[in-house]
Amino acid sequence: MSLKPPLLTRRRLLASAAAGLSLISTGAYARVLDGTAPWQPFAANPPEQGWTGTWRFFNEAEARTIGAMADRMIPADDLSVSGREAGCAEFIDGQLAGSYGTGEKLYMQGPFKEGTPEQGDQLPWTMAERYRMGLASLSEYCRKTYSNEFADLDGETQDEVLSGLETGDIALSPIPSKTLFSDILNNVMEGFFADPLYGGNRDMASWKMLGFPGARYDYRPYLMKYNEKLDLEPVSMAGRAAWQTEATQ
Repeated sequence: MSLKPPLLTRRRLLASAAAGLSLISTGAYARVLDGTAPWQPFAANPPEQGWTGTWRFFNEAEARTIGAMADRMIPADDLSVSGREAGCAEFIDGQLAGSYGTGEKLYMQGPFKEGTPEQGDQLPWTMAERYRMGLASLSEYCRKTYSNEFADLDGETQDEVLSGLETGDIALSPIPSKTLFSDILNNVMEGFFADPLYGGNRDMASWKMLGFPGARYDYRPYLMKYNEKLDLEPVSMAGRAAWQTEATQ
């Protein structure tokens, strides 16, 4: 039986110490840049395109259904606008039209067998396919049961349908109703709170509700302000229109 090597050898310890001394001797200090940044924002890893003014994945009927569901999941109140008004359907449309929808960054070759909850769902379809088939099955259920589309039902009936999807009492095919409900609820929440750059959180409604300052890169002026309400206007990763200069336009 062989003995395990020590976690930290003398040679590795000396090498780490030498690297640390090298950083000290070369002066690895933070720098302050003034004026225009010497790089182009998102040049290395550009964000996927958000809302473009037209539906890129949803058809009109699907967009109406998602908007109606977002309104019931996040209804308007004294604190904020509703999920539909915040652009959650537009956010989801952009995501499904991009790599999230196509599963570009996921292993999708199977085998597809039912696993444990910790392993996540093992369905063979991309998110775009799940939405398309799930919304079609939901439409069929609503027309058969209520002779109407989900978006045209009254609020109380819409809540009954959503509750049936969440508990699995409403059977959809081939997408399990609980899976469809979970997907849509998670994506609606993402659309409500994500950076407006991605098409949702219109006018930064949720950030203003929370008092979240957004994607500011420099908080040094506020480091020593304890127990003070700062009322900072939120900033998107795309900045603000007022910040655009001739060089960035």
